[in-house]
Amino acid sequence: MSPPFRSALHPRGWALAACAMALAWLQGCGTVAPPSAAGKQALTVRSEQSAQRGSDVALYAMSMLDQGYRWGGKAPQGGFDCSGLVSHVFREAAGVDLRGNAAALSRQSRPVDLTTLQAGDLLFFNTLGQPSSHVGVYVGKGQFVHAANERSGVRMDRLGDRYYATRFEGAKTVLD
Repeated sequence: MSPPFRSALHPRGWALAACAMALAWLQGCGTVAPPSAAGKQALTVRSEQSAQRGSDVALYAMSMLDQGYRWGGKAPQGGFDCSGLVSHVFREAAGVDLRGNAAALSRQSRPVDLTTLQAGDLLFFNTLGQPSSHVGVYVGKGQFVHAANERSGVRMDRLGDRYYATRFEGAKTVLD
C-alpha cells in the first residue's frame, strides 16, 4: 500500500513559494502591458486651454513633493504610488478622473510628439521589465514629478538622467 500524498516541499519551501508569488503580484505600479499604440497619431498641435490646464497640473504635482510613498497609495495622508499620485493630481488640478495602474493610464491617454511636450503631460517608463510600469507628470524644463519609491517618496527628477532616459517609453496626454 502506498503512503498518502505527501508534499515534496518543506514548510519553508511553501513560505518561500508564497513570498515569491506575493512579490510577483506586487510588482509595482504597472503589471499589464498596454496595447500597441499603433494607429494612435501623436499630437503635434496643442490647444491653449490644454497648456493652461497642464500648467495647473504641473504646479499641483510640485506641491506634492516630499509626500510619502506607499504601494497602492492614492492620497497625501497615506502616501502615493506613481499611478496614485498621477490620479490624485489630475483629479484635484484638472477635474480629470483617471483610474488604474500606470499601464491603464497609458491606455487612457493619447501619444504626444516630443517636440510638443508641455507641462502636465504624462511620461511613461519601463522600470520593471514591462511596458508602462511607471508614470510621472512632466513639469517643464526636462523635469518630472513622480512617486519614486519608499526611500525617497514623491520627488522631481530629470528626464535626461541616465536611469530614466534609458527606460523612457514616451509621453502622452489626457488633456487634449
